[in-house]
Amino acid sequence: MLIEASCKIELETQFLVPAVFMLRPRSGVSQFVLKEEYIVEPLVPITEYTDTYGNLCQRLIIPPGVFHLESRVTADCADQIDIHMNADWVPVSAVPDEVMQFLLQSRYCEADKLGAMAADITRGYTLGYAQVEAIRQWIHQNIRYEYGVTNASTSALDITKNHVGVCRDFAHLGIALCRSLNIPARMVVGYLHELEPMDLHAWFEAYVGDRWYTFDATQSQPKGNRIAVAYGRDAADVAFASYFGAVTFRSLTVEVQAVQPSSLSH
Repeated sequence: MLIEASCKIELETQFLVPAVFMLRPRSGVSQFVLKEEYIVEPLVPITEYTDTYGNLCQRLIIPPGVFHLESRVTADCADQIDIHMNADWVPVSAVPDEVMQFLLQSRYCEADKLGAMAADITRGYTLGYAQVEAIRQWIHQNIRYEYGVTNASTSALDITKNHVGVCRDFAHLGIALCRSLNIPARMVVGYLHELEPMDLHAWFEAYVGDRWYTFDATQSQPKGNRIAVAYGRDAADVAFASYFGAVTFRSLTVEVQAVQPSSLSH
């Protein structure tokens, strides 16, 4: 399916504020970027670099006053996510060098404190994909989705105590539980078609069967038509905006819709 997604941000500041945005997706296995626009008002110089996770990062200086930024992308997305219940666990000794970092603890994913819980959830399941799917199902069934009850400091361990959170919290818990079983896991942020309520979304991927697979504990059934924008160890690595000064956040508007091939300009 062709998906058009956009993210509009309105900010205000009294001073020149350096900032880094992470709002440009790249083509990958399940998505091909056909068209994109990146609009800032007022117009300011922008440079771009690629971070250690392969994400495209836009660097600029926000001028005093009201500042608007919009990122719009049209991508050809896979209608279904890949599922392979028999994908094997990859021994740590065989994990590729570039994947090893996703076995380590990170700021929001205290894998060292969740080993017993992960063992209980996955008892009786085959090592690998089946374990991760058991974790995804357990989170979906036992953690309540609710806005406004967690914040930027909430970690996976906090969620095991409160049993409530939003998509980033669901992803953090899934990642931490996977890592406690020596399964590499990473966070993904991006867009999901027909997400309710519409917003930027977060899910996780696990490395089993010598490749990455998508898991989303907020959804009752596997769903495709996603546009991944950024990858990282947890939310600290995939912030869509980082400011290095005082900035007032005024609004964020996200839109995702299916489009017809004929609507694309040539």
